[in-house]
Amino acid sequence: MFNEMALAHTILATLGDESYSGYDLWKKFSQSTKCYWQASQQQIYRELGKLEKQGAIASEVIPQEGRPDKKIYRITEQGIAILKDWLVEPSEPMAIREELLVKVIAAKLLPNSVILQEIKRRSQIHSQQVSAYKQILQEKFPDVDKLSYEQKCSYLTLRCGIRYESTWVDWCNEAIELLSEEEK
Repeated sequence: MFNEMALAHTILATLGDESYSGYDLWKKFSQSTKCYWQASQQQIYRELGKLEKQGAIASEVIPQEGRPDKKIYRITEQGIAILKDWLVEPSEPMAIREELLVKVIAAKLLPNSVILQEIKRRSQIHSQQVSAYKQILQEKFPDVDKLSYEQKCSYLTLRCGIRYESTWVDWCNEAIELLSEEEK
């Protein structure tokens, strides 16, 4: 059914043993999977509809007083089978699609200060993300030696997110230093 990484796999993996509403799933994406997969609320709801039609997830409507009914999704046996099939397939590095790098290539068209300002802005964004991920790391994983297998897997994805963001900070600093020499 799926032959490459898709939002569907991330949703199935995120559902795991728990049930979530579409909104709660989006919040979980925004908090815990952000370092390796991002999706808008609209994309998640659209994918939930597709997965439900395919039988990979099932939903239950929970009535609520004074508010619209809540639809809760859970992974089905078919969804687990789809996820298991995908898990055993080899994974390939994903292609980089980074707007900032395209801007750096074309930077010669504008004054140097323009690209430097953008790189500094991006460095700040990545630095803030490193701090946010490190905060989550301290709160959720204070003692790595006592983590369950599942917690270790979550810990490792967060550590990769920290390294990814830190690499961007390092690259931005290198770029700022190198391109600043052009202003002298």
